[in-house]
Amino acid sequence: MTADNAGDSGGESAPNSEGDSRPVVYDLAPNCTLEDVSEGDRYHAVVNGVVEYGIFVDISDEVSGLVHESNLDRSYEVGDRLTVALEAIKENGDLAFDVFRESSYQTVVVDHEPDLTPIAGLSAGEEVHIEGQVAQIKQTGGPTVFRIADETGIVSAAAFREAGVRAFPSIDLDDVVRIGGTVESHEGALQLEVDSMTRLDDEAMAEARERLDEAFEQRAEPDDVDPLVEWPAFEKLRDDLRDLAHLLRRTVLEGRPIRVRHHADGDGMCASVPVQLALENFIESVHDDADAPRHLIKRLPSKAPFYEMEDVTRDLNFALEGRSRHGQRLPFLLMLDNGSTEEDVPAYENLAHYDVPIAVVDHHHPDPEAVEDLLDAHVNPYLYDEDYRITTGMMCVELARMIDPDLTSELRHVPAAAGLADRSKADEMADFIALAEEEGYDRERLLDVGEALDYAAHWLRYNDGQSLVNDVLNVGCDDEERHRELVDFLATRAERDVERQMDAAAPHLEHERLDSDAHLYTADLDEWAHRFTYPAPGKTTGKLHDRKVEEHGEAVITIGYGPDFAVLRSDGVRLDIPRMVEELNEEVVGGGVSGGGHLVVGSIKFVKGMRAEVIDSLVDKMADAELDEELSSQAIVDTEA
Repeated sequence: MTADNAGDSGGESAPNSEGDSRPVVYDLAPNCTLEDVSEGDRYHAVVNGVVEYGIFVDISDEVSGLVHESNLDRSYEVGDRLTVALEAIKENGDLAFDVFRESSYQTVVVDHEPDLTPIAGLSAGEEVHIEGQVAQIKQTGGPTVFRIADETGIVSAAAFREAGVRAFPSIDLDDVVRIGGTVESHEGALQLEVDSMTRLDDEAMAEARERLDEAFEQRAEPDDVDPLVEWPAFEKLRDDLRDLAHLLRRTVLEGRPIRVRHHADGDGMCASVPVQLALENFIESVHDDADAPRHLIKRLPSKAPFYEMEDVTRDLNFALEGRSRHGQRLPFLLMLDNGSTEEDVPAYENLAHYDVPIAVVDHHHPDPEAVEDLLDAHVNPYLYDEDYRITTGMMCVELARMIDPDLTSELRHVPAAAGLADRSKADEMADFIALAEEEGYDRERLLDVGEALDYAAHWLRYNDGQSLVNDVLNVGCDDEERHRELVDFLATRAERDVERQMDAAAPHLEHERLDSDAHLYTADLDEWAHRFTYPAPGKTTGKLHDRKVEEHGEAVITIGYGPDFAVLRSDGVRLDIPRMVEELNEEVVGGGVSGGGHLVVGSIKFVKGMRAEVIDSLVDKMADAELDEELSSQAIVDTEA
């Protein structure tokens, strides 16, 4: 309340404060109702009608009454201002006023404090008031549609000024507002038809933000789930995964869109699909709109082993269009099976201009000093002295279960599929495969799932292929038979194309025995492999490598190269490819070497004219690499046979 002398602008005060004995006249806020008035009190009023038996006055937009002619000592016109005293509130709800004629009084401003209804408690047909934070402002050809988030949920509020014209133009994203209106059913969802909307003042907004923040923090708390497989190395990551689950759930509660970028391979899909499904389920539980998941989460593959400028430019353009056309906040970016290296920095710095939050879950060797300041969260086994044996798919299955534990039964086979797709050499792979077998997935079927995912990813290119990928992975799939038939078909096609590629490339492999006694194979894929088809150079190199590993049962290194790239695979040899890339970039002047990967798998790029120098230097480094039986796949092959 604010008190002042008649005609003056006073400061904050209570009625009759500081010994002021003058009578109080209340100045009601426009949205005040009968709940805010009392018989005997005095109010500022404005004439809204003149009749033979008196005048009608408004003391707020919601409260009106009659001053009978017997109480008038002069004439009034519509728009005249006066002070009145409330004589009676009649049984039928009519109000009777008298004119208050004192010239000296103090004014007290009254804000309306209506009963607030939580969004989760809204029912069609009710007249309600809600209070929440503006998460979206979308201008349609008719009304302006605001998305409002409170402690319990998110609802649309439609306000009409005139067709295509912004209603309540002073209201901005992230403002905390109080809205009055009628709840209606609109296209299968509840929607508030707005009668009034008020932005809270600074003090009230700060209090409301604190209340909302506390509620969001509580609702964002992830579920406690036991790990699918007991694994001490993995336990080091659980707190980080839990913190990220909390951050993602909070992002949903605040109504911010989420954009998922993942490596376009088996492990990347095993990581992204469970997280996407978990977030879609949580979005649906928070929003009243069944279409909300479709608008608020988008999953996209990335072909490159880093977040390249082409991808970030597309993402940023999409986000800015969403903000302009749909009034959305800029999205939260979630990078999966990618995003941990110095090569990602330019893209992240581009997003930093727009304050886009970024989180990464990855198992590639990271450059923490380069990326940490640009990330809001980073989950990576290398940060805890572990390595690529913990695949991104394994981590993201646990992340998805923390977001939505009800998905557990649907995801029990996915960590094994991810591990086999990414050639994890962890001892715990046997436990993951056993878990998958309990769900009806033997090792051969899991390998077929991984092959089918890779095959689908190749032809999908930049498309997420959501329904197709879900059916292949059997996550969010509603037809088990279709899943099996689809995996069989795609895996068979993949095997056919691989054999065709092997027939072309394998005869032209060049072989030498290194001083370390490791076998080194090199293949000019530009000359001796089918281009622009499946398998791509990385997969082709991997298949050639696997054949030679099986043939020799000894340490093998394979390099598949083209005009300006090389794909590297090793078995039983500790290459430390990220370190090699760093050294090559320093030693081969003008080579323009970049890239990265794990200890045993990676890829590099270089200047086309420097290919011979880069490959020669790379071979020299591989000749010096240590043999390491722990990095051999033979032990796993033996135990899984």
